[in-house]
Amino acid sequence: GALVQPADERAPARRDPARPQGARRHRRERSRGVREDRRAGEDGAREKLISSAANPRLKLVRKLQDRRWRDKLGLFAVEGEDLVQAGLDAGLEPEELLVAGENVSAEVLATVSALPHPARRIAVFRRGDLPRGASGVGLALWRVGDPGNLGTILRTADALGPAFVALSDGCADPTGPKAVRASMGAIFRVPLAGFEEAPGRRVALGARGGEPLREVELGDAVTFVLGAEREGLPDEVAAACDARASIELAAGAESLNVAVAAALALYELRRRQG
Repeated sequence: GALVQPADERAPARRDPARPQGARRHRRERSRGVREDRRAGEDGAREKLISSAANPRLKLVRKLQDRRWRDKLGLFAVEGEDLVQAGLDAGLEPEELLVAGENVSAEVLATVSALPHPARRIAVFRRGDLPRGASGVGLALWRVGDPGNLGTILRTADALGPAFVALSDGCADPTGPKAVRASMGAIFRVPLAGFEEAPGRRVALGARGGEPLREVELGDAVTFVLGAEREGLPDEVAAACDARASIELAAGAESLNVAVAAALALYELRRRQG
């Protein structure tokens, strides 16, 4: 016989007397409604993704690569999972938080990245929320203009401190992209100050012209004063310090990287303090 009966010869379907006739239809309609709601939600999420590089939030990130805009707005941008998280862990509230795939497309976010391999997260923080102050031990930097060195010095102060970092005019911007990356998150933990704010005993540190660092009296509250690698400290700045110290170098060596000198100074202090 035929596997499928003609419609007019099929036995009538049995109904479950305990189930209302419309229940199956209602269930189908409800299921279809859930699917439609889910699709609508997905479409809505896609619509919320920033998909244009002309978006004001992305324009802000792009502007903050320029120090003039950072100075004007009092904001700075941070790229990368670890660095953004360091800011959040330090208690800073971001003015903007852009996450690829969540509120901005990865392709568009990459257009404002300053990294060779664009990060998935970019946050904008306020400069005024960074720690400030100068007490105890610190490093005072005179016209250290290389942002990589400055960021490394912040990282050193974080690792071998606690220590503040005081900056003169002419120093690199600690909130610039290169300095922030080199700091490895220390920018959110190390207090910053102006050069003249550095308290306590000041020890000028140079390659030559001072007592060996290991012999200089330091004390518990001391500020090591360091200059840029090429120029070093001007005589008038060094003369205003309470002592002059030098790190003995091997014969023929010209100088140390300023970040390395800062690390040796803080390590010597820590060694004495036990």
